[in-house]
Amino acid sequence: MKLDYVDIFYHHRRDPKTPMEESMMALDQAVKSGKALYAGISNYDKESTAEAAAILRELKCPFVINQRRYSIFDRTIEEDGVKSYAAENGIGIIAFSPLAQGMLTTKYLHGIPADSRIRTDGRFLKESDITESRLQQIKELNELAAERGESLPQMALAWNLKDSDVTSVIIGASKPEQIVENCKVLESEPFTGEHLQRIEGICRGGR
Repeated sequence: MKLDYVDIFYHHRRDPKTPMEESMMALDQAVKSGKALYAGISNYDKESTAEAAAILRELKCPFVINQRRYSIFDRTIEEDGVKSYAAENGIGIIAFSPLAQGMLTTKYLHGIPADSRIRTDGRFLKESDITESRLQQIKELNELAAERGESLPQMALAWNLKDSDVTSVIIGASKPEQIVENCKVLESEPFTGEHLQRIEGICRGGR
């Protein structure tokens, strides 16, 4: 990478065959050797996050963040308790796939484009995921975004960042213009209670 150090060095996924202590000691070594400023983890559930935090605390290693999937369509970190645990224990959350692999855009409202991830990759989003109920949700969310004076991706990103429990999001843009467009989320208006209720209603209606 041609860098003297990185800000955060992540343990990207827990290996069930490797003792947690061994993985956390590797993070600690990366920090104490000057190769990283902070330690982070990724894809850890609540129990594993708590276990990692306890070990790193014992090692006096600065542990700052857990990277997890989070979006309007994927609430797993709320359901498994990671979001609340992190907030209560001074650990940040950085969300990946905040646009649900492109579903929280208008990309799939009129069919599946040839340059979409479904067509070019297909590992994480499949054609079978684009159901009629999901398309209806996307359409209704897009209408709400228009009422707020923004695009659907901007609203989806603003939703992720609506409270301080989420430190940042990884937008995963595939084109430069998407980065420029998504950065306009910084100009988004705060959500009203009515807007948040409508989002919840739309999501519940498609489950």
